[in-house]
Amino acid sequence: MPSFSQPTILMCPPDHYGIEYEINPWMSRTRASDANRARAQWRSLFEMLEQLGVDLQRQPAVPGLPDLVFTANAGLIWHSTVFLSRFRHAPRQGETEQDATWFSDRGWNTIELPPGWDFEGAGDALFCGDTLFGGYLIRSDAGALQWLARQIGCRVIPLQLVDPCYYHLDTCFCPLAPGAAIYYPPAFDDYGLAALRDIVPDLIAVEPAEAARFACNAVVVGRHVVLNTGCPQLEAALRGRGFTPHATDLGEFIKAGGSAKCLTLRLDGEDAAVWP
Repeated sequence: MPSFSQPTILMCPPDHYGIEYEINPWMSRTRASDANRARAQWRSLFEMLEQLGVDLQRQPAVPGLPDLVFTANAGLIWHSTVFLSRFRHAPRQGETEQDATWFSDRGWNTIELPPGWDFEGAGDALFCGDTLFGGYLIRSDAGALQWLARQIGCRVIPLQLVDPCYYHLDTCFCPLAPGAAIYYPPAFDDYGLAALRDIVPDLIAVEPAEAARFACNAVVVGRHVVLNTGCPQLEAALRGRGFTPHATDLGEFIKAGGSAKCLTLRLDGEDAAVWP
């Protein structure tokens, strides 16, 4: 059984990271990532999280799985259980076996979804308080989110994502604490916007230019928020609410449609989560 005495995050080094296929609008094989810059940016994120008191655990990189670096997509963490992802696109489907092995070897209870549903882990399933918010349509299925909520015994709010550039929920929504979150309104349909505004009393709206810098794809550690560079308006809004932002350049990973949150999976429970 896993146990934690401090914030604990899983990361995977970008040893085999690259733009080898195109499954979202950010990816283009004509715009390759720079391997040295990617390693340096990943290391800077790793060291920043270490300085914030995070216990960082590593998953080995695997040739042929360039997006394994985005550990947020491994699954949904709930206590000592991980609900494993089932990826929609074939190039990522080999990641699930690697994730299952890593978790089971360390004493986690690993659960697979019933056949027929796609689900892409903490990329599309985020707790804010005791409510599970789930992004669906582009990568994950609403039925999968509802099934997960029944297993956990919590309320789920499926949020339809309408902009292919914000294909996972964690690209356009970031819980900060129970009742507080960052979001990018144009990424959601009208129902999703109404639900967010009704349930989360303190929402920080991100402007389009900063959303494109993946401002919402941030890592929250207590009152610290780690995010990509180029988001001064969000940083000011966070400071006004008593959070301390920490910016680090992650531009090589935006080329694949990911940033700080995508590169991390919180193992001990997100700070905004109040599990049933």
